[in-house]
Amino acid sequence: MLTDLLLYFVGRKYGQQIVSHKRFHKIISPKKLSLMVKKFRRWGIFVVLFGRHLVGLRAQILLVAGVMKMPLLKFVVTDALSASLTVAFMVGAGYVGGNSLQIIKKDITRVEHVALFLTVALLACYLLFRYLVAGRRASR
Repeated sequence: MLTDLLLYFVGRKYGQQIVSHKRFHKIISPKKLSLMVKKFRRWGIFVVLFGRHLVGLRAQILLVAGVMKMPLLKFVVTDALSASLTVAFMVGAGYVGGNSLQIIKKDITRVEHVALFLTVALLACYLLFRYLVAGRRASR
């Protein structure tokens, strides 16, 4: 959340000129900024709420929230809500996955055995094919 706030304040400080700043012009282009501004005007806090989870767009979305002068309290509440949803999902997934670890381990072992068998069978077929093709060429 601290990084999110930092990006928000950078966007707020530099505004539309963020696209020409030497450190941030690689993060967001003028074309991308105008597209994100349109999205912010249409969807508002939902852009931050859901966009925070999009790899590659997160930094851009947080910068644009600052550029659009989104009220700080609104930004913090939206970002915190989004982060808490992510944490709850990850903890839940870890809990379910941790309880199923033995089953998953057993399934992985079974898949490894099947993969090994298939690899050996395919190699045997390939070698038999090569042997038969070589035998035909030798008999000509």
